[in-house]
Amino acid sequence: MTTPALETKYVFTVTAKIGDVITAGETGIGVRRIIPIIGGEVTGAITGKVLPFGADFQTIRPNELIDLEAKYAFETDDGAIVYVENKGMRFGPVELLQKLKRGEPVDPKLIYFRTVPQFETGHEKYRWLMEHIFVGSAARHADRVVIDVHQVL
Repeated sequence: MTTPALETKYVFTVTAKIGDVITAGETGIGVRRIIPIIGGEVTGAITGKVLPFGADFQTIRPNELIDLEAKYAFETDDGAIVYVENKGMRFGPVELLQKLKRGEPVDPKLIYFRTVPQFETGHEKYRWLMEHIFVGSAARHADRVVIDVHQVL
């Protein structure tokens, strides 16, 4: 017997509006940044709004690899609250990463930005989010982060 092949299926997109970057400085393992999540929307098989609280806690390592850990929540159009912890990484050519830091546009295809979101909810209709693994393919823009969420089948 062989193990099942991995496949994914697109499920929904999270567009998280972000606030101004707060920098805590060099911590010994990199530069710690905190980026507030101030709203947004969820579209696709699940629809709703990103709630206006939470943040992305980042560490920018000396080689510009960025470790990400976002914690936030969204409310579905039918009233369910879904808590999200989304860990991941962003990496690419240094000059492009520096452009992103300055808020300049960069083709998302040139930056490796992947995440692994985990979900929690007490709403029965969305419990399946807690019973599967998901991966995200993301893009950073000056005022938002867009994450296409795929279910690993």
